[in-house]
Amino acid sequence: MTSIDLFNKVSIRTSRSVTRAYSTSFSLGILCLKKELRDPVYALYGWVRFADEIVDTFHEFDKKTLLERFTTDTYLAIEEGISLNPILHAFQQTVRKYKIEKELTDTFLRSMEWDLSKKEYDYEGMKQYILGSAEVVGLMCLRIFCEGDEALYQKLKPAAMSLGSAFQKVNFLRDLKADFNMGRVYFPELSLDTLTEENKKMIEASIQNDFDQALIGIKGLPKAARFGVYVAYVYYVSLFRKIQNTPSDQVLKQRIRVRNRQKLKLLAFSYVKHQLNLI
Repeated sequence: MTSIDLFNKVSIRTSRSVTRAYSTSFSLGILCLKKELRDPVYALYGWVRFADEIVDTFHEFDKKTLLERFTTDTYLAIEEGISLNPILHAFQQTVRKYKIEKELTDTFLRSMEWDLSKKEYDYEGMKQYILGSAEVVGLMCLRIFCEGDEALYQKLKPAAMSLGSAFQKVNFLRDLKADFNMGRVYFPELSLDTLTEENKKMIEASIQNDFDQALIGIKGLPKAARFGVYVAYVYYVSLFRKIQNTPSDQVLKQRIRVRNRQKLKLLAFSYVKHQLNLI
């Protein structure tokens, strides 16, 4: 093993560690991908997670400067093909290997920048925020899953965007309390500290539509990717159902979760459906 091979190995291990530390659900989904697809997706998640941490967590630091530095270092890593930051190094390898467009990276970082100052959104603003924060991440993953098949990528692109949108809207509902505490209101139907049953049902109808469109695309994914994406889909649908069954006033007071034991049951359920070609 050469020195650069060892550095590459250390870098992707760092991305794996970040993913496993921050998200058991996505970790389970990634483990259900074919082995050759796992590390590129870990690399994407590690990069996305660190950018998100800058705007959501590092309140005692100059977040604007940190994000600007992260952005500059990201583009330098992609241009030069190396970074001493292991998260950026793993990310640039994935970007270069799968020819992930700069436009997707730009759009994601734009949404992260909005989180530094933008607090309320109209419908068009929310649409653009979700495009950047979630839909383009789905498209990055789709680039990996399609492995250079441009026709398949274009065919599945709308469904991948719908899945990213559904995931993000569920996250918005799950994290309402935390977002309100930071003064953020992503849903145009809401005002700060307010969620009525009527508004909740309107938002849920939009999420259900996204999930319906996403499932069509999941069925068309290459076999190497289908099961892993389906596991993530099933987990998020389960979380969504739990939110649907929780009164609006309680959604405002607590962060709804799916327990790890339940996640394992969902994994087993998904495996059976996948093996029997029932997805």
